[in-house]
Amino acid sequence: MTQLRTRFAPSPTGYLHIGGLRSALYSYLYAKKNNGKFILRIEDTDQGRYVEGAVEIIYRTLKETGLIYDEGPDVGGDYGPYIQSQRADEYLYYAKKLVESGHAYYCFCSEERLETLPAVNGARRYDKHCLHLSKEEVEMRLARGDKYVIRQNMPTEGSTTYHDAVYGDITIENSELEDQILIKSDGMPTYNFANVIDDHLMAINCVMRGIEYLSSTPKYNLLYDAFGWERPMYIHMPPIMKDAQHKLSKRNGDASYEDLIKQGFLKDAIINYIALLGWSPKDDTEKMSFNELLAKFDISGINKSPSIFDPLKLAWLNSLYIKEMTPEAFAEYATPWIEKCYLKNFDKTLVCKLIQSRIETFAEIEDKLRFLAEFPAFDNELYVNQKQKTDPDTAREVLPKVKLAFEGVEQWDNEHLYNALVSLAQKLGVKNGKVLWPSRIAITGLSATPGGASEIAELLGREETLRRLERSITLLG
Repeated sequence: MTQLRTRFAPSPTGYLHIGGLRSALYSYLYAKKNNGKFILRIEDTDQGRYVEGAVEIIYRTLKETGLIYDEGPDVGGDYGPYIQSQRADEYLYYAKKLVESGHAYYCFCSEERLETLPAVNGARRYDKHCLHLSKEEVEMRLARGDKYVIRQNMPTEGSTTYHDAVYGDITIENSELEDQILIKSDGMPTYNFANVIDDHLMAINCVMRGIEYLSSTPKYNLLYDAFGWERPMYIHMPPIMKDAQHKLSKRNGDASYEDLIKQGFLKDAIINYIALLGWSPKDDTEKMSFNELLAKFDISGINKSPSIFDPLKLAWLNSLYIKEMTPEAFAEYATPWIEKCYLKNFDKTLVCKLIQSRIETFAEIEDKLRFLAEFPAFDNELYVNQKQKTDPDTAREVLPKVKLAFEGVEQWDNEHLYNALVSLAQKLGVKNGKVLWPSRIAITGLSATPGGASEIAELLGREETLRRLERSITLLG
């Protein structure tokens, strides 16, 4: 059996978008699941959209996410070069072969003439005008240096059918196919031509890409057929939507992989979530390690329906990965985020212990911990809690006793501080919440915090905790 060869062929037009990363992930997983090869090719024939540094972003992202390609521009291989702009001579050679066989032709039409063509459904279709030029006229115009493109000569009758592994048999009437440009006037190939030539010459026998190419594939198959080449297996993937009406799009500024990392999401969670955007395992598992993804991936699980990118679900999944981190790994990853809060003087181990189970993304750290460095005046109405049956009057009665209890704590840690608060509640003959709630408000000035009064007091330290209690008591009047 011929070895399976898949490819990821991004354009270097900016950050690696979520949809592109999913294409790379599925292509990698399918290749590796079948002991095949995963190839990276850079499609940079559209030089007008080229973004400096984008190629390096592609390399870096694939390697960071574990999508290690077997062949590519920076690792080499037997089918290079793996950058389209370095293969320009090949495209012109194959385009001329198509001209010789009658499957393509030179077109010398000016922009002015093209603009006079009638529009069909809002788009102008070429009318095969130059197909009928004599061989002598074509040679004369080429020798004269006239500007030209090379167009594919599409059949006008019948239909073209192919099979897609996800969507089944796809049939397009040939009359709907326009004579697309293969070689542009600058001598560079269009994507529609280059991807076919490259896939064949690189022995790519499985093409995985977005559904937007489902209707273009018959054009590509006509090229394979014209050359007498074997068509690859096609696996088209459903779109990733921003909402019910709009696709997730790099051009619209939607999130890229690096954007999500900057927003505090973990690499493993991102890959896990992206895998679920258009695919699901047979056992409907949601949280999967990279190795589990590899073991479970099967193209039969790819959906036909669009997937909606849900930031809330990604955050939930991310929180599961955060909770599973060792304290050491969490502390190392969280350090840059903690330092943004100006908390270098706090015990980092205690800070991490306080927040690890209470955040969904690392970007939340700054907001959740700001109260440790800042303690502005707050509204005494925060003491009102109907469930705990507390209010400012409760706080006036309880807080001086809390301060006194804390002053008597010899070992300043969560366990001893909590015991002091619980003992005080017992002594007063009230439920724990009637002491715990006002205490937390008094030392944080917030109604919601990561952790209770004793945990936060341990982190703040004796001096700062007592200072905040004294200030809050004063503010109560």
